[in-house]
Amino acid sequence: MVGAMLLRGMLVGVLAGLLGFGFLKLAGEPAVDRAIAFETQLDEAKAMAAHQPAEQETPIVSRQTQAGIGLFTGVMVYSAAFGGLFALAFAIAYGRVGALSPRALSLILAALGFVAVHLVPGLKYPPNPPSVGDPDTIGLRTALYFSLIAVSLVAMVAAGMLRSRLQKRLGGWNAWLVAGAAYLVLMIAVGLALPRIDEVPEAFPAVVLWQFRVASLGAQLILWTVLGLAFGALAERVVDSPIRPRRRGGLAARR
Repeated sequence: MVGAMLLRGMLVGVLAGLLGFGFLKLAGEPAVDRAIAFETQLDEAKAMAAHQPAEQETPIVSRQTQAGIGLFTGVMVYSAAFGGLFALAFAIAYGRVGALSPRALSLILAALGFVAVHLVPGLKYPPNPPSVGDPDTIGLRTALYFSLIAVSLVAMVAAGMLRSRLQKRLGGWNAWLVAGAAYLVLMIAVGLALPRIDEVPEAFPAVVLWQFRVASLGAQLILWTVLGLAFGALAERVVDSPIRPRRRGGLAARR
């Protein structure tokens, strides 16, 4: 059962990857090209100020390859992996969160996943195009970003457990509100505690930065929307019907 879910999740991830690649090719790559052009102009200006010829480094991978097969491969692997993880999360949650249909559970998990994995971490450490960021701090920035994603996911799971405990006492709607508020308070506290990183050059075009971040947001919306809609439809064919809460919970507990 879990294997069938995993396969369907990865297939849906591939579908989301195809759509995401097309969107990024149209909406994201122009901003990347302009960011690279800005970086080149900045290097030339620094070289002229120092009365030295500008250094022209030959990239290991050409820009054409990066924007083509490189982007396609990265998006497809990323999306398929998230599709598989989404399927595993669905298998664990199914039957544990009440009498939700596969479509409803899939949509809820997709919405919560988008918030926990992209939206909230991105508010603290938003995605930046090339030429933005000090190369010496890339390790620190990467560690902080993924640490925040991990904390956000743990906080989201904890909020879900809190909702389950409060549901009988407060009712379903109020339990959701309390759990959501607890998640927000915790993530605000964590966000304030983590160091701020602002390495955008003063002369960097604000429009390019905005376009890149909008493209990144759009790609994530495509991924999680396709997962929520398409996976729920496929999962309906795998799980039993009608839906009943299971004491032992989850598809992972089944054989």
